[in-house]
Amino acid sequence: MNQDLLFPEFAAPNDSGFTMACHEQPQQRLEHYGVHAASDTELVAMMLHGAGTTPEQAVFTAARLIAEAGSIAALLAWEPADFRRMKGVSHVKGLQLAVIAEIGRRMMMNGTPAPLLNRPELVAAYLAPVASGLLVEKFWILCLTRKGHLIKRVEITSGTATATLAHPREVFRAAMLVSAVGIICAHNHPSGDPIPSAPDLHITRVLREASKAVDIELMDHVIVGRTDADPTGKGYYSFKAAGML
Repeated sequence: MNQDLLFPEFAAPNDSGFTMACHEQPQQRLEHYGVHAASDTELVAMMLHGAGTTPEQAVFTAARLIAEAGSIAALLAWEPADFRRMKGVSHVKGLQLAVIAEIGRRMMMNGTPAPLLNRPELVAAYLAPVASGLLVEKFWILCLTRKGHLIKRVEITSGTATATLAHPREVFRAAMLVSAVGIICAHNHPSGDPIPSAPDLHITRVLREASKAVDIELMDHVIVGRTDADPTGKGYYSFKAAGML
């Protein structure tokens, strides 16, 4: 079944490339066919419908949102202000959509056994859904047990698309609060190219020296990118694998 043409009562597509229902409300359609059969546009439209928004307006705005983001998955990285830039999305709806995206992100990360993060490729795979679509750099620490299992992931900073700073005091304070034996530092490069910059090299040296003072091992610093933008094809960079830790 073509999910974009899920409902036979849909009219012909308009110039936005999607169709709009003639009479049924979104809730009625989803109840009849089930949420699993709905298209991406219909799911987002369900969240937009109501409070003065007609079904047609909701579908139109939903399609525009997905088109602007590039995919429904890319909406995970949007902030409330990103949603509100779209015509037809109110202040409250923008916040609600961002909350739903955050819930989805956390559901993907929680409910599973503590991951083993003792190799850089495992770190990169673990952070892939977290870093996907981010337009700014974020710096995390992964607090680990002695055997390399994750205790807690902590976001230390969220910076611009060109620079992220992480003070050693904040990094190791977070590790101490959960009694971590070691940590892996990680951050993303929005460009997708994980090759370290001069600030990346500097902060790694600073954190390496600070780790000795507090007796919490800096096990690695992993930069998360994308395989299509990485000259090596790996999609990540490991300071430990490069012999710099």
